[in-house]
Amino acid sequence: MRSTAAEPLEPRAGPGSQRALVDGAAGAGPVRWILGQGEAAEAEQAASLARAIGIHPVAARVLCRRGLARPEQVEAFLADDLAGLPDPFLLRDMDRAVERIAAAIARGEKIVAYGDYDVDGVSSTVQLVTLLRAAGAQIDWFVPHRLREGYGLNPEAIERLAAGGAKLIVSLDCGVGAVEEVDRAAALGVDVIVVDHHQLSPELPRAAAILNPLQPDCRFPEKRLCAAGVTFFLVMALRKRLREAGAFAGREEPNLRRMLDLVALGTVADVVPLLGANRTLVRAGLVEIARGARPGLRALAEVAGLPPSRAVTAGQVGFKLGPRINAAGRMDDAGRAVRLLLAETPEEAVRLARALDEENRSRREIEAAILREALAQAGERLARDPPRGLVLAAEGWHPGVVGIVASRVAERTGRPAILLAIEGEQAKGSGRSVAGFDIHGAIAQCGGLLDRFGGHRAAIGLALPARSIPEFRAAFEAASARGLSDEQVGPRCHVELPVAAGDLTERLALDLEKLAPFGAGNPEPVLAAFGLSGKARAMPAREEGSEPHLEVRFPGRTPPAIGFGMGREAGLCDGPVDAAFHLEVDRWQGRSRLRLRLRALRAAQAS
Repeated sequence: MRSTAAEPLEPRAGPGSQRALVDGAAGAGPVRWILGQGEAAEAEQAASLARAIGIHPVAARVLCRRGLARPEQVEAFLADDLAGLPDPFLLRDMDRAVERIAAAIARGEKIVAYGDYDVDGVSSTVQLVTLLRAAGAQIDWFVPHRLREGYGLNPEAIERLAAGGAKLIVSLDCGVGAVEEVDRAAALGVDVIVVDHHQLSPELPRAAAILNPLQPDCRFPEKRLCAAGVTFFLVMALRKRLREAGAFAGREEPNLRRMLDLVALGTVADVVPLLGANRTLVRAGLVEIARGARPGLRALAEVAGLPPSRAVTAGQVGFKLGPRINAAGRMDDAGRAVRLLLAETPEEAVRLARALDEENRSRREIEAAILREALAQAGERLARDPPRGLVLAAEGWHPGVVGIVASRVAERTGRPAILLAIEGEQAKGSGRSVAGFDIHGAIAQCGGLLDRFGGHRAAIGLALPARSIPEFRAAFEAASARGLSDEQVGPRCHVELPVAAGDLTERLALDLEKLAPFGAGNPEPVLAAFGLSGKARAMPAREEGSEPHLEVRFPGRTPPAIGFGMGREAGLCDGPVDAAFHLEVDRWQGRSRLRLRLRALRAAQAS
C-alpha cells in the first residue's frame, strides 16, 4: 500500500452553512447551539485585562477564553515579529538539504522543483524557483497532472526528468511516503530532497534530505506548518548559505519579505492553524498581497473582484484567491498557476488570471451538481440508521472536485465525510473531518482495504478498488462510531460569548479585528444576542445557483445583519429570534458601516 497525501483543503462553506441539509437531503437534525460557559473568575480576569491594555471588555473576555489572560500574552499574540521566527536550521536535515542544493548550484547541475498541484504545492514551487533563479541556478519546475498522473512523485515523471538531465529533484508538498519513487530516482543518478508536512509513513524514503517538522527528533518548535511554510524556512536557510558563498555577487539578492504573499496563500489555503509562526507569516503575507507587487496575484485579485490597494483578509485569500489557483490543478493543468505566480509582465498575468477565473467558474458548476447528488445520498443514509461518518460514492463525479464537496458535506452534516469518484474498477477520493476527529487515524484502521492513502487529522486522500467500497464504508462507519459520540455529530453552531445589544459597537468590532487573521486555530469570534426582533427580507445572490441572502433590520441601535446563503430563513424573523454572528465593520467604496454577519438563527428560546 502506497501512501499519498490528501486533496488540498478548501475553506469551510460560508456563513449560513450551519443550517440543516437542503435539496432533499434530510436527517442531519437541527443545528445545535453550543454556548461557551464563563465563570466569575473569567469575568474578573477579563475586566483586569481590559483595564491593563485598554481593550473592550467583551474582546478581553474572548482573549481570556482563548488562554490569553495576561497582558504579555496578548502582546506576544498580536506582535508582528518576523525576527522572532524560529531558526530554520532547527529543522532536521536542513543542513543536508542546503549543502546539497548549494553543491548543485556550484556544479551547474540541473535542479527540478517538483510541486503538488494545489495552492500549497504551487506557492512552494514558486518560492524555490524564485530564490534559485536569483542565485543563478539551473532550475526548472514540474507539477504533475492530477487526472493523468495523480498525486506526488511518480516513476514516469522521474524517468522523464532524469532523461532531461536533472540531477536533483526537490519535492514540495509531497514525497514523504514515496519510498519506491525515491529509490528509482537514485537508480537513475538523481538525488531527491523531500519538503513535506503530511503525516509520516511507517517507512521514510531514502532521500538526500527530508524536511518535515513531524519527523522524530526534529527540534523545530512549530509542528503545524504547511509545505509553503516549510519551504520558506528552506529559502531562509538557503539564502543565508548562498550569501556566505558569494552566490549573489553581482546579482540582486532576493528580499524574502516579498515572498510572504506566497506563504500566506499556501498557509491559508491548506487550513493549518493560524497561530505561532503561521500567524506571523500570514499577517505579513497579507500585507504583501495588498501591496500588489506580484503581477500574477494583482491580476488574480482583480478578476476575483478584490479592490486594489485595500487590506486583504485571510478569508478573502481562502474564498477568492485560493480556489482560483486550485482550479487550475483541479480541472486541468496546475502549471498555469505556477506560470501565473511567476509572471513578470501584467499582460501575461492578466491572460493567465482570466483563464483560471474561467476554470473556477466551471469548477463551481461541477461542484454544485456533485454536492446535490452527495447531499441526496447523505440524506438517505441519515434517514435510516444515521452513521457518525459518511462514505459517499458515484460514477461520473469529477475526482478533482470531490475534496471540496467532502468539505461541504462535512460542514452541513456535522460528520466526517469521504467522497469517492468511481472510474471503472477503481475509486479515488478525499475525506474531510470535523472537530475532535482524527480522520487520518480512522482511515489507518481501514488501511487493509485501500491501495493507498495519506494526509493528516483534518483531510485525507485515498484510492481503493471499487468493489471494496461497501466493506470500506462499514469499516469507516465503525471507526467513526468509536471516535465520535452522538453529542459530537450533527450541525452545530459554537457561540464563544453571548452579548447584550448595547455591546455591539464599532469599538468592539475594531478590537476584535485586531485578533485577525482568522482561520483554523484562531477562529473569528462568534457572538450571540437573544430575543431580537427585526424585519427580514431575502435577497438574490450575485452568483448563479447560489442560495439567496438574508438581510435583517433591527430597531434601535442594534446593527443590521446579513446572512449569506440564509435567505430561506427569512420566515424565522416573523417573531423574536436568537442570532449568532460575527461583528464587523463592512468597508466598501470608501464607506464603512457596522453590521452583524450571521452564522445561525433560531426562534428565540427562553433563557
